[in-house]
Amino acid sequence: MPTVHLLDYVAGNIRSLVNAIERVGYQVEWVKSPEDVASADKLIIPGVGHFGHCLTQLSNAGYIEPVRAHIKAGKPFMGICVGMQALFEGSTESPGVKGLGLIPQTLQRFDDSTKSVPHIGWNSADVAANPEVEAKQSLYGLRSDSKYYYVHSYAAPYRAEDFEKAGWSVATATYGNETFVGAVAKDNMLGTQFHPEKSGAAGLRVLKAFLDSKRLGPITAPLDPLTSTSGLTRRIIACLDVRTNDQGDLVVTKGDQYDVREKSSTNAVRNLGKPVELAERYYQQGADEVTFLNITSFRDTPVRDQPMLEILRQTSSTVFVPLTIGGGIRDTPDPETGKVVPALDIATLYFQSGADKVSIGSDAVLAAQEYYANDSKPTGKTAIETISAAYGNQAVVVSVDPKRVYVADPKETKHETLRTKSPGPKGEEYVWYACTIHGGRTTTDLDVLQLVRAVEALGAGEVLLNCIDRDGTNSGFDLELVRSVKGAVKIPVIASSGAGNAAHFKEVFEETTVDAALGAGMFHRGEWTVRQVKEELQKDRLLVRKFEEIDF
Repeated sequence: MPTVHLLDYVAGNIRSLVNAIERVGYQVEWVKSPEDVASADKLIIPGVGHFGHCLTQLSNAGYIEPVRAHIKAGKPFMGICVGMQALFEGSTESPGVKGLGLIPQTLQRFDDSTKSVPHIGWNSADVAANPEVEAKQSLYGLRSDSKYYYVHSYAAPYRAEDFEKAGWSVATATYGNETFVGAVAKDNMLGTQFHPEKSGAAGLRVLKAFLDSKRLGPITAPLDPLTSTSGLTRRIIACLDVRTNDQGDLVVTKGDQYDVREKSSTNAVRNLGKPVELAERYYQQGADEVTFLNITSFRDTPVRDQPMLEILRQTSSTVFVPLTIGGGIRDTPDPETGKVVPALDIATLYFQSGADKVSIGSDAVLAAQEYYANDSKPTGKTAIETISAAYGNQAVVVSVDPKRVYVADPKETKHETLRTKSPGPKGEEYVWYACTIHGGRTTTDLDVLQLVRAVEALGAGEVLLNCIDRDGTNSGFDLELVRSVKGAVKIPVIASSGAGNAAHFKEVFEETTVDAALGAGMFHRGEWTVRQVKEELQKDRLLVRKFEEIDF
């Protein structure tokens, strides 16, 4: 197999990129020292997280000049996400830290006054504005009707004259009212703000075109008017609750208010399938992300949880969309050594096994309580803070498990209430949402708005918003809860709990500004497929990503 060199500076999930490179017919050799760069024919620098961290790591390790020499020699070079940002002069994320300076522009943070930041999800890489690329040609396999997976807070604003003067070809994307650079190309260089290894068939096409040195190529299929609209799509996420059954096997299960045992004489754990097989099925149906929640947590420590790590490894070899893993991501004593394994080490283990994000549940409630007890000041020691500092806030999801508490009068509680259209058992017209821990078994005095504001301040990049009252009911999402949380934070929010059909997804997308919606039981039981849900949403002109078959 032909070879590509990969320079890893501990930048998150590299396993998926290796899997994607191998999927398109190449093998990876690792750059382990600056001297190795000179022997590379094709070089890729991936990246997630902080611009300053990336460039400082490269500089301190002595890679800057060898990378410059590689590019100057005309050898193929690709930068992914922060790896692409390294081509620019700098970023307002890290004033004073210099990039390679090949593009005379400074990256800016997205305006969060009218939209969520980070920008997370599937968006365009539109080559239509590029004068070099004719209507029936694509740039390194990029197509204006395809969608690609982005996750970033800083971007290069698109000003045509800046790039045309310097000879760069550009593919653009739009987020809110901001048009930014989705990809850049010049001579032997390609940079993508999106992650091709997480962008399904569309991303694999880009990787293969770069590795095959096919800068311009024909578009092999007609543009689809339903997917050629530029902008961020609504994400449909498939969630798999994974736990050990009574025979000791990891299975996908689903419960009502988190009770996952059958209502029968056997009282067995409900078994809805094997995790790897179901994840691949949902990927083939067009799921935009797959989330694994290990709802049994761990009997000892995640370091010893080899079966779950193996599930991630196997899934990431065939599923080329983002993978999230939750359960047990906290500082945990190792029973064999007695030493505490830091949450950051556990997250690193997951990233190395194929995860793109980690989901923190009960520990986030404890972190929020500590945050408020410390006069709303971060300590720098919580799992949210340590993981986001190392891998970026986009890598940290907080899974929230609230339940309704009804009151007749807002004065009866210190918590923020809302007037509900679904009164309580005694006709109470007001409600607040209490956060729970331990799989919903323990209710705390922390309300959901206090929690999400705290975790945003601590560095979380996304909220997975469950609802115990709706879990397993197939009655639709709690729209009042979703609106309330969306109004309290700037980071993206995923609606969860209660989805039973496509109409529920349509309702939450039309009635709220939520960024994504999650389904579980309806998919596991075969009542609906992800593709069927998306087809229904497309009929109502809601912008969703269309699944693409691999065409090479």
